[in-house]
Amino acid sequence: MLGARLPLALQAVALEDDGLVAVLHPALDADFSALPKDRVLVVSPMATVCAGFEARGYKVAAEVPKDIRFSASVLCLTRARAEAHALVAAAMAQTDGLIIVDGQKTDGADSMLKALRARTDVSAPISKAHGKIYWMQGGADFADWAAGPQMHPGGFWTAPGVFSADGVDPASEMLAQALPDAMVGTVADLGAGWGYLSAHILTRDVKAVHLVEAHDMALQCARHNVTDARAQFHWADAVGWKPPELVDAVVMNPPFHMGRSADPSLGRAFIAAAARILKPHGALWMVANRHLPYEEALTNAFVKVVDLDGDARFKLVRAERPKRKRG
Repeated sequence: MLGARLPLALQAVALEDDGLVAVLHPALDADFSALPKDRVLVVSPMATVCAGFEARGYKVAAEVPKDIRFSASVLCLTRARAEAHALVAAAMAQTDGLIIVDGQKTDGADSMLKALRARTDVSAPISKAHGKIYWMQGGADFADWAAGPQMHPGGFWTAPGVFSADGVDPASEMLAQALPDAMVGTVADLGAGWGYLSAHILTRDVKAVHLVEAHDMALQCARHNVTDARAQFHWADAVGWKPPELVDAVVMNPPFHMGRSADPSLGRAFIAAAARILKPHGALWMVANRHLPYEEALTNAFVKVVDLDGDARFKLVRAERPKRKRG
């Protein structure tokens, strides 16, 4: 974990006495208190992460500001290789001093070290808590590793680190095919990603579609993919998001991972959020992996739950009339 390895790295190498320090893509529970708090800028595409660190008194940004130089950067590796490469490219381009790279072995710490050593001088790694931390000097040319939103061969925009960046997610495709032709009113797409479901919804005679997505880069892609004037974009945690007014329908393919482990509580929180923002006679349309235990959450939140069959991999559900808490 970063909190276990960063102090060891800072004992071995010293940062400059002044200047901004970027902490790139940390987890919400990351501990970098070894850094001078007043000099740290936390950069994360996740609305939940930015809100969490902002509440702790840190400066935050959804992406690396193009007009800022850093005296040092701490780069937290992500599992998506192309995304991690893009972070290195951004850090190299805007860091005048040291770039410290930290990651678990399962996040590719070893393979990244090997790739970096093929191109620049990198310190010996410090190994602890099933991960590694190492450092190098900023300023090397890694422009070929840079990546951002780009057109996919399938005709849509995606980016490294975005869910289903390499193609349409089969669960979302199944849900899109199951949606009724007669959808009307206002619809919320919770966890909208790069906008696949919203694009389908907007082929109907709906009044508006709210794309609610916590990942800033995914939402940037969605703005490319969904250009209908009825679309409204919200960089927010879907679990706590509040619409301007209650909506007629919610459509979602909720996330179910926290790191590498399946966490059904995320999907249950999405179900509760859907019930909270729907009109009394509104409906939820949802797809989920077949093995995820959402039935109790659905029956607790809605008067009527209809199984739309799905297939061996995914279950499709329509839930109607959210239950309202009295008092």
